[in-house]
Amino acid sequence: MTRVAIALGSNLGDRLGHLQEAVKQLRNNPLLEVVAVSAVYETEPVGGPDQDEFFNAVAIVNTQVSPEELLDAMQEIENAQGRTREIHWGPRTLDVDILAMGSLVMNSERLELPHPRAHERGFVLIPWAQVDPSFELPLHGRVADLAVRVRDSGIERIFEADVFDERNQDR
Repeated sequence: MTRVAIALGSNLGDRLGHLQEAVKQLRNNPLLEVVAVSAVYETEPVGGPDQDEFFNAVAIVNTQVSPEELLDAMQEIENAQGRTREIHWGPRTLDVDILAMGSLVMNSERLELPHPRAHERGFVLIPWAQVDPSFELPLHGRVADLAVRVRDSGIERIFEADVFDERNQDR
């Protein structure tokens, strides 16, 4: 099994609902074992056009699928939530990014691992450090060490991880 970190983000529509549905779909995928899901953080957008704040979280999963198969599954989850790709780094109902797959380093037309900007983004590192601080991000180091180096202004913890429990999804 390979340990995988997955970033979840939404800044259109029912932001929390989109993240909850993404986690539900991760849990319902028989090829994935969800190990942990962080709390939800509201974060300022980084790059791209002017847009509303995001809700962000990180999920840790174990899997045996290939990176391409995992990417396909993540894009299916995005598409099911109405994700469109008209504006690069623009607003989105749901963004599901593979941050890292164990120690794998790769760069193909479809996927770069580890994610090329994961090591510098507070909205990724802060929730990631909450659920898997000892994860070694290839080429960059331990997530906990990276998280203390990033800017944490504009990142506010909004909901605890229990919002991803099915019985709590009516919040």
